[in-house]
Amino acid sequence: MNRKSLAHRRPGRRAAVAAGLVLAVGLGVSTQMPAQASVHAPAKTSAAAIQSVSGTPGRAVTRVADFYGAYIDAKGDYTDPDVTLARALRNHYLTPDFAKRLAAWEKRNGADGVLRAQNVPARWTVTDNGAVGHAHEVIVTLTFGSGETTQKTKLFVLVERYNHISDIGTRSTR
Repeated sequence: MNRKSLAHRRPGRRAAVAAGLVLAVGLGVSTQMPAQASVHAPAKTSAAAIQSVSGTPGRAVTRVADFYGAYIDAKGDYTDPDVTLARALRNHYLTPDFAKRLAAWEKRNGADGVLRAQNVPARWTVTDNGAVGHAHEVIVTLTFGSGETTQKTKLFVLVERYNHISDIGTRSTR
């Protein structure tokens, strides 16, 4: 017997096997689609891969983080820094008295008083340091440079109770 004769002798069985194969392949594909569609990330995720930023209105640490993030973005575009935005952020976040003292510091030191530097940091972190009298102190750590040549500057930012920055220094007021 050759293949041709087997096919002719059992057409029902061949059709059933073919239908079963099509059904199995079809079901396999349809059950795999939702599983494949729902898997977008690798099974193992690292802390560096997942980033989250949160804040709460009225909290000093959130306010300072918002200010420094926006200020660094405005100043950080080396080809076209947004001087107008940086000035507006300072007007919005700093107390008028501190803004005057900061301008005097900048004139004496030839550097940006908010960053305490002539350039813009590559990274920054903002950490709550607790209440100080009727104000709140927040620590801002600025990292300048990259790779093995980095320098960190720690700033202590004092936020008055109406959420305006009233001082930036290199020493804690505690």
